Amino acid sequence: MKIIIVPLDFSPESLQGLDLAIVYANAFKANLQLVHVIKNYDSATKRKSKTEWAMEKLEDILRNYRDKLFQDCEFSYKVREGKISDGVVGQAEAFDDSMVICSTHGESGFTNLFMGSNAYRIIQATQRPVLSITADKFNNDVKTIVMPIDITKETREKVPLVAHIAKTFGATVHIVKVTSSTNEGIHNKLRLYSRQLRHYFDEQGVKWEKSLLVGDNITDITIDYAETVEADLIAIMTEQTSTLANMLLGSYAQQMLHSSPIPVLSVTPKGLYHTFGFDAAG
Repeated sequence: MKIIIVPLDFSPESLQGLDLAIVYANAFKANLQLVHVIKNYDSATKRKSKTEWAMEKLEDILRNYRDKLFQDCEFSYKVREGKISDGVVGQAEAFDDSMVICSTHGESGFTNLFMGSNAYRIIQATQRPVLSITADKFNNDVKTIVMPIDITKETREKVPLVAHIAKTFGATVHIVKVTSSTNEGIHNKLRLYSRQLRHYFDEQGVKWEKSLLVGDNITDITIDYAETVEADLIAIMTEQTSTLANMLLGSYAQQMLHSSPIPVLSVTPKGLYHTFGFDAAG
């Protein structure tokens, strides 16, 4: 995690994403780059005026926030043109080892669950991990991470990144098996996956706890659990097994991003679970 990209629209809500990014940049000794995207359907004169205005705002932010970052952090900004999600994703993918940290409020955030958002479009469009925040407050440390797992192979792809974050902050990972089914075969597979992950975390020196959650709405029971254990982070994949209830309510990832008062780390599956010591069959 060498560089963290932070989209800003200069709203107070979007600056919460910057506050959270500073916590992670300091922990990982990562560089930090702010990105503001200007819509490109304006006239050339208007685009130039908006660009100059944005650069002044970004310069002010750099001056005001510089002292909050570790000394060697490269703190910079980029003004891009086009769609917000395209601009942010393009900037994130200009680097080999980057992640995006953003607020889901403000001009760049959610309008409502069904209309979609730039934050969700960013997550859908990039292979980079995206950490998003909806709440007004968050902890300046990460001590408890909730990591829900289902029966898909892809559910385990977030594990190495979660382990890396846990080791950096000294956090405990809660391996939470989630399902809406009482089928014993599904529960057996969840137990198998949980056992694999516990072994992996033991090898990495990461503290863990395990739980099983069964309920009709996976999002609700995951958030309820995370609030009960006072979690600082929930780590999900952007594609999860869908139950009928979740299909009617919208995707698991979108529900989680919309509803969670706790920062959410979204990881896009790449089909790489076999490289983490997990066999392809199960």
